[in-house]
Amino acid sequence: MDVRRDPVLGGTDDPTGVSGPPKSLREAGVALAGLSAVFLFEMLDNSILNVALPTIGRELSASATALQWVTGGYAVVFGGLMLALGALADRVGRRRIMLVGLVLLGAASLATAFVTTAEQLIAVRAAMGVAAAMTTPGSLALAFRLFDEDGLRVRATTLISTVGLAGLALGPTLGGLVLAFAPWQVLLLVNVPIAALAYLGIRRGIPADRPDELHRAPVDAIGALLATATIGLALVAPTLFVDPGPASPVPWLVTAAAVVTAVLFVVRERAARHPLLDLGLVARPLVSSGLAFKAASGLATAGLGYLVTLQLQLDWGWTPARAAVGMLPQVVVLIAGGAVIGPLVTRVGLDRAARFGAGAVVCGLAVHALLGRLGYVWVALALVLVAAGMRVVGVVAGTNVMRGLPADRTTVGAALVDTAGEVSTGVGVCVGGTILAALLSGGIATSAWDADRVARFDRAVTWAGLTLTVLAAALVGWGMLRGRGSAAQPEHG
Repeated sequence: MDVRRDPVLGGTDDPTGVSGPPKSLREAGVALAGLSAVFLFEMLDNSILNVALPTIGRELSASATALQWVTGGYAVVFGGLMLALGALADRVGRRRIMLVGLVLLGAASLATAFVTTAEQLIAVRAAMGVAAAMTTPGSLALAFRLFDEDGLRVRATTLISTVGLAGLALGPTLGGLVLAFAPWQVLLLVNVPIAALAYLGIRRGIPADRPDELHRAPVDAIGALLATATIGLALVAPTLFVDPGPASPVPWLVTAAAVVTAVLFVVRERAARHPLLDLGLVARPLVSSGLAFKAASGLATAGLGYLVTLQLQLDWGWTPARAAVGMLPQVVVLIAGGAVIGPLVTRVGLDRAARFGAGAVVCGLAVHALLGRLGYVWVALALVLVAAGMRVVGVVAGTNVMRGLPADRTTVGAALVDTAGEVSTGVGVCVGGTILAALLSGGIATSAWDADRVARFDRAVTWAGLTLTVLAAALVGWGMLRGRGSAAQPEHG
């Protein structure tokens, strides 16, 4: 076997000393540990921080708008840059870009220890979003390239996904318990050892990219700029309707700018010789259906998590530790739900399973919006429904997207799925936070809550939940309509 060393970051094409690709997961243990750590960071990051939002709000004197951007800013940067950085990684090396991103993640996480204002924290979170956009798209591609047998590829992907979902599920509980005896900064400093583990595992266990595996077509830089600008402007605009308000021309100008950049992006991608995103692929029934279901799932999970965290602690007065325990129904479903996905798909098929999962997500949002203020049992039911739906959609929606793409375009499919999830996560937090800021005047984390303020908070949560329900239902409806045309579409056609 020809052994080469990466001239920039080191490492060889045969870091384990084993001739040829690994023949088992055990042989690839170092690499899989690194890739699992990458996915763990992606899933753990926002979920572990949500439970600390009230504490952060009080200590940093953050407004409702600033507080929403502590989580939403990360998702906006992550989602906005993922396609562009994924395209760059295909050209200069997935492993190389991932290692640089992990260094950035470690440095940004360390900077958390010196944060003293909400604006500084938002900047740190944005840097983490850049790091996530550099690492996430390549993780599945590197896992796929590690093996030459489909069975091992599936098992490796399942292992990596399970680690990430465990982080997503346990994040709120672990965050609440940590806050009982440690400052909130610890929740982000935990990324430092995760980044170090991922760096060592990938550098030692993943071969350097070979020149024949890289694309030679130039990156569509104009398309990348337009895509990032569209996503960022679209998510900033709702917050501007609260501050400085609809009487100001600023929110209207930003909204108009978002529409203009979106139109320019479509025009650019249709005309470009080497487009950042082939719009014809997105229009395929299986692809557009899967992306719609994935977006509905991300919207619901992020929006509900944001609203429930604030409701339990600010409205009901629960401690962070008790609020973490209150999120346990979601934890149980996310971890245990994997056992039922296989039998469900076998019995009803991928398409119908996706519809069932997406429908459960919408029902969970509706339950919380209409009944969540009446008692914890309704909150728990909402958490269970959304978690169950997300667990199913997280598996089958991405699979459907891959089924709908040509065999040589699955990398862009993975980037599309991740982008849909991250952008919808940002939208979920943005919608919930904007409505709360609009209907709940004053600092959201103030300790002076009288009966009138409680009533206004409940009303704001209801309207935020209903808005998220309508948005998720629209996405699910669109996905179902598009999915009807998938039966005639050949796989990898």
